[in-house]
Parts: sequence; structure tokens; C-alpha cells
Amino acid sequence: MILDDDNSKTPRNDSLIGNLTGYLDTRIDLVRLEIQEKVSGILVGTIHGATLAILGLMFVIFLSVFAGLALNSALDSTFWGFGIVAGFYLLLLVLVLVGVDKSAFQGLATKLLKDKIYKSDKRQA
Repeated sequence: MILDDDNSKTPRNDSLIGNLTGYLDTRIDLVRLEIQEKVSGILVGTIHGATLAILGLMFVIFLSVFAGLALNSALDSTFWGFGIVAGFYLLLLVLVLVGVDKSAFQGLATKLLKDKIYKSDKRQA
């Protein structure tokens, strides 16, 4: 037996379903935009960091060559200046390998990344 009086198809229910689907579509779009913004920020930060790292590496290389040549000139030698610079970097390597714990780097990473993920989240929980 089929009844013509079906209450599930009232205009109020259609409006409620339309509002709910509109809300869900808007939330999905908002999440997509937030993800796009965070990925964009990560990409810009990565490019900036890589550029700074390359420029810093170039600076250290040329400063090391300059220091080696200056020491060569001061010591009136062709190789002792470069040996002294290489010994300095070897000393730094040994100090980092022996003396610096990974927890120091973890503390630095925690300090740098503190609240970076949720800082831009403006929604109320």
C-alpha cells in the first residue's frame, strides 16, 4: 500500500539538505585552500632555505680558500695554510661528532617549529 502523504519530501527538508550539502562543499573548499596555503608556505620556505644554504656554503668555501692562501702567504709556504684550514675543519667535525648530542639539535628543531602547524589555524575548536 502506497501513501501519497510522504513527509520526507517537504520543502523544509529539501532546504535543510541543500544547506547541509552547501556547508560540506564549503568546508571541503576551505580545507583544500588551507592545504594549498600550507604547501605553498612549505615550498617557499624550502626554496628560501636552500638558497641560503647554497649561498652560505659558497661563502664558507671562498672564505676557507682565502684563509688558506693568506696563511700560505704568511707562512711562506705553498701548502701549510690549506693544511691548517683543513685541520680547523677536522677539529670542528670531531667536536660535533663527540661533543654535541642529538638532543641539542632536537631542541633547536622544536624551538624553530613550535606552533608552526596550528599557528595559522583561525578556527575555534
